[in-house]
Parts: sequence; C-alpha cells; structure tokens
Amino acid sequence: MSGAAAEDFSNTSGPGVSTPGLPEQVVAAVRAVLGDGAGPFPLHEPEIGPLEAQYINECVGSGWVSTVGPFVDRLEAALGDVCGVENVFATSSGTAALHLALAALGVGEGDEVIVPSLSFVATANAVSYTGAIPHFADADEWTLGLDPRALKKHMDEACVMQAGDCRNKATGRRIAAIVVMHAFGHPAEMDALQDVADQWGVPLVEDAAEALGSSYEGKPAGSLSRIAALSFNGNKIATAGGGGAVLTNDAVLAARVRHLGSTAKLPHKWEYVHDETGFNYRMPSLNAALLLAQVERLDDFIKRKRRLAARYAASFCSVQGADFMGQPPGARSNYWLNTIRLAVATRPERDAVLEALISDGILARPVWEPLHNLPMFRTCPTADLSVTERLSGQLINLPSSPKLQDLLHD
Repeated sequence: MSGAAAEDFSNTSGPGVSTPGLPEQVVAAVRAVLGDGAGPFPLHEPEIGPLEAQYINECVGSGWVSTVGPFVDRLEAALGDVCGVENVFATSSGTAALHLALAALGVGEGDEVIVPSLSFVATANAVSYTGAIPHFADADEWTLGLDPRALKKHMDEACVMQAGDCRNKATGRRIAAIVVMHAFGHPAEMDALQDVADQWGVPLVEDAAEALGSSYEGKPAGSLSRIAALSFNGNKIATAGGGGAVLTNDAVLAARVRHLGSTAKLPHKWEYVHDETGFNYRMPSLNAALLLAQVERLDDFIKRKRRLAARYAASFCSVQGADFMGQPPGARSNYWLNTIRLAVATRPERDAVLEALISDGILARPVWEPLHNLPMFRTCPTADLSVTERLSGQLINLPSSPKLQDLLHD
C-alpha cells in the first residue's frame, strides 16, 4: 500500500516497491481523479472571475494604475491579515521580494547564504543578486524543505564562530542568512530550523513563494521567521499576473525594506533625492487590484485544492511504486502542487511516467533540477546532497488547479 489515506494527509508510509507497468498505473490513478475528459489538464492555471474584473475596472477608472493608490494599500493590509504579520511591502515579483529581504538584512558581497538545492532557481538567483554566494543544503525526505538535522550536522562540521559571525571554515566567508523554501506549499520544520539558526546567530528567511495560506503549528507561512517573501506569479494559488511581497513583524526591518524597494528615495514634497542604490520593486496598482480579489477568494481556493489533494491521496493508495506526498506533521498545506514520489529514484523511470502522463493530456512536470547542478552554481559550497539527488529522480507534480475539483463528483 502506498500513499496517504484520503481522510489523513499525513505521510504514513515510505515509498512503495517499483513494479512493471508503473506509468500505466499512475495514469489510471490520475484519471480516476480527473475523469475521462480529453484535456489537456495544465499543471496549475489561474482562476479569474467577476470580482477580479470588477477591481481591475475600478482601478482603471480611478486613474491610480502605477505603484501608488488605494489598491496597493488594501492588498498589503489583506496580506498582513492572511499571513499574521504587521508589515507588508508588495513587489513586482517573488524574486524581487526575496532579493529585497536579503538586501534589507545586510547580505552582500563576500557573504554566503545557505539555501536548499531542491528549489526553484529564483531562491539562489536572489542570493546572487546581492553579490553573495549560495551555499546549498539538503532536503528532508517528507517536507521536501531544508532538513534541520542534516543542516545542524553540516554547520557543526563546516562552520565556526569568529568575532560574533558564523563563517564557513573552508572559505572564510560569513554565513549571512539561511533561506528555507516551503516546497509545493508544504511548510518545512520551522521550529527545528529556527533552533539551528539561533545556535549560529544567523537570520532565518522564509521563501514562502508557494505557501500562501499554509500554516505550521497553527501559524501562517510568512510569519514563521524574521522576514519572508511571497510570489504571485501566474501559476501561484493567488496571482497578480506577476508580483510578490515582503513580510515582517520587525518595524525597523520593514522600514528598510520599504526604503530600498522604493528606489531609496527620501521623503519630500517635490525633491528627488536618493541616498543609496535602491530598487524599483514596487507592485503596480493594476496588479494589486487583480491580486486583492484573488486573496479575498483564497479560502475557497484552498478548500477546493485540499479536496482535490484528498482525492489524489485516496487514488494513489492502490498504486504500487508511487506515493502521494501529503502534508507534513504539524503542518496544514495549501497543496499548491500535488506531488507523487516514485519508489525508484532513476531519471529513466521518472521520465517514462512523465511521458505516459503528458501523452494522455495530463501536463505533469518533474521537480526542479537541483540547483547545485546548474552551470552557474556548480562551484558553490555544498553540504551532502544525497537526499536532494535522490528526490530529483522521484518527484512528479500533478495537475493542481482549484477548478479541477469541480470535475469531481461525490
């Protein structure tokens, strides 16, 4: 038996045993959920309705379509309510939000930032934008986020405290931050990760790009560290077409974020004086209007996505050789992307399953190529990445749009 029970999304079993005919089994399990329609079934598509059109028309009618206006203010307040944070700065992209968060923390040239290798490339790109070097760490088997036990072991072996700073013994560079990414909407083990960060005096940053509406131990993703970043790309659970946000409860840090993200312009009635190199990262009102409507519908999106996840979990209980990835213990996931894990960690078997799914109109996708394998990051420092390497040959994302729930019949 593989997968999680439909009424219990926790991961109660490890990978099953690979068997012949696995691609056909996986296609049949997905079709049992999505039905016999011709498709294609995209991985994740936005759901735009009358409320979005209403707000966009109001924004256009007001004339406030650039980076200031009531819709930006309303959006930031709404995100603060959802994520349980006091300060929100809406940005032009999730990558911009993460870059801005790191810059506000003082990450810069000559530093290193520990990041997961199992992540979208934006996580490491944002580090590079600051002039710092990504330092890749391993994933946990079930959360898919940074493994706090592996991270502690690695830092205990690879790092040393010098003059109050955590430094890489091999390179001498300061470890300026640890970025944890909540993969596919499943929160990482934030309490244990915070303990590691506190041990070394290094700020913990959430890349919560995929986790809007998820929670860990009852606390919303985006409020679980000193500073966090969200993404609202077209494929996210709530979209602005493109966009992001920086979240923090630290008022001093929030002021720094807002200053840097608004071209570092000093407040004045008419003068254009900028006191340092800043970034033009503010979200336009048109995007904010679209996103505000999406955020107001977020509870419904999550409800439908969790019902879809439960159907996938139940369907994969009968598949030998593939597990449905349920939410980790202590977490409540938005199930941004529903994910299965194959028992055999080989690219050929994974690709055979992907080929069968895509040929049937089910536009599944593999997990990202581990970041340490990408050409621009191959010389970066790394921990032992054996779990990441194995997972890269096992994970497949299935169609996860909220409206797919409407195809199901109780």
